[in-house]
Amino acid sequence: MKQSKLFGKTIREAPKDEPSKNAQLLIRGGFVDKVMAGVYTYLPLGLITLRKIENIIREEMNAIGGQEILMPALQNKKDWETTGRWDIDVMMKIKTSYDKEFGLGWTHEEVVTPLAKKYIKSYKEFPFYLYQIQNKFRNEPRAKSGILRGREFSMKDLYSFHTSEEDLNKYYEIAKDAYFKIFDRVGIKDKTYLTYASGGDFSKYSHEFQTITSAGEDTIYICDKCEVAVNEEIVENNQPECPECRNKKLRKEKAIETGNIFKLKDRFSRPFNFKYLDQNGKEQLVLMGCYGLGSSRLLGTIVELHNDENGIIWPESVAPFAVHLIKIGKSEEVNKQAEEIYRNCLDKNIEILFDDCDESAGVKFKDADLIGIPTRILISEKTLSNNCVEVKRRESGEVEMVKISEIAKVLNC
Repeated sequence: MKQSKLFGKTIREAPKDEPSKNAQLLIRGGFVDKVMAGVYTYLPLGLITLRKIENIIREEMNAIGGQEILMPALQNKKDWETTGRWDIDVMMKIKTSYDKEFGLGWTHEEVVTPLAKKYIKSYKEFPFYLYQIQNKFRNEPRAKSGILRGREFSMKDLYSFHTSEEDLNKYYEIAKDAYFKIFDRVGIKDKTYLTYASGGDFSKYSHEFQTITSAGEDTIYICDKCEVAVNEEIVENNQPECPECRNKKLRKEKAIETGNIFKLKDRFSRPFNFKYLDQNGKEQLVLMGCYGLGSSRLLGTIVELHNDENGIIWPESVAPFAVHLIKIGKSEEVNKQAEEIYRNCLDKNIEILFDDCDESAGVKFKDADLIGIPTRILISEKTLSNNCVEVKRRESGEVEMVKISEIAKVLNC
C-alpha cells in the first residue's frame, strides 16, 4: 500500500473529547474515526489490524473444534421473553412503524439455543461447538474509554453443547487454554490473569480474563503464587483471598476485562426445552457453556499496553503492515530504489506500507512512530551513497545500516 493513497490521515493533536489513550492514538494514527460516543468507524489501518486479531481468535477456536457461524444482530423479542431477559437494561430495542419490537443482540444465547435445538437430536451428535465473530450492541450509559467500552463493538462468542457436566468441565478447561494462546499471540499474556468473578445465575464463580492496565475499570486482586486473580465485585468484607490457595496477601491492580467464560449448564436449554435422546431413548436436558472475547476491546487493550510517548508499538502478529518504507529526497535514484524495494517486498508477500508522500523527513518520522509498524526502512541519498538502507525496529529503537541486497535477510524472507 502506498501511503499517498491510504484513506485516513494522521492527526497531530489528540482529540479533546477522548481522554483514553487507546482512542487518542488510534484516531491520531488514522486507524479509527469517532462517529459518536461508543461508536467508531474502522479505517483501513484499523480494519486490517482488527481482522488480524479476529483471525488469530478464529484459528484458536477452530483448533478446539469450533465451527463458525454468523447469527443475526436483529433478534426476536419472543425468544428473549422466553428466557426472562427482554427487560434487561443493556438491551437496545427497536420499535418499527408497524408496532413490532426487536432487540439488537448484546449476546446470542437466545438465538443459538433454538438454532441448535432445530438440528441436534441424539446423544451421538454431542458434543459440538458453535462460534461467531460479530458486532454487538449495548445500551451503554457510560460509553467511554475509547473502544474499550462501546455501544457497538466486535465480539467472538463461542457456545458449547454437552450431555454431561463432566464433558462440559473438560471443554471449559480446553477453552481456558485456548484463550491464553490467543493472549500470547497478540502480545498481552504476561499482563492477563484468569480472574474469579461472580457466576450470577449460572454458578458460584465464572471466570474472566483481566488484563492489567491503568485504563481498566475493574479492580482485581492477584495471587502471584497461583497466578490467578479475584474481581473486587465478589470480595466479601474487604478481605480478598485466593480461591485456590486461600492466600490473603494479594496484589491490587486496575484491569480491563478482555474475555469471560461461563458454565451455563441448563440455564438456556431449559426454557427452550432443548433436549436430546440418550442411549436409553430418554429425553435429557442439554448442558451448555459460553465463552466470550471482545475482539475490538482486545485491539484497544493492545494499544493501551504497547505504546510510548511517540505512538503505538504494534506486536508483529497484529500490526497492519510488517514494514514501513520511508523515502526521503526526490532524486531519480532514490525514487527508483524505493520503488524497487517496494515491488520486491510485494513480490515476496511482505506486508508493506510505502510512505511516498511529499512531506519533510520530520513529519514522516513522526507519522511512522505514531502508526507503530514494527520495522522501518529508510532510503535516502545519504543511505544510497553506501548502497544501504537504514533499518529501525519500532519497539527496541535499534538501528542498523543494511545493504540493499541484504534487505530480504533482515526481513526474514
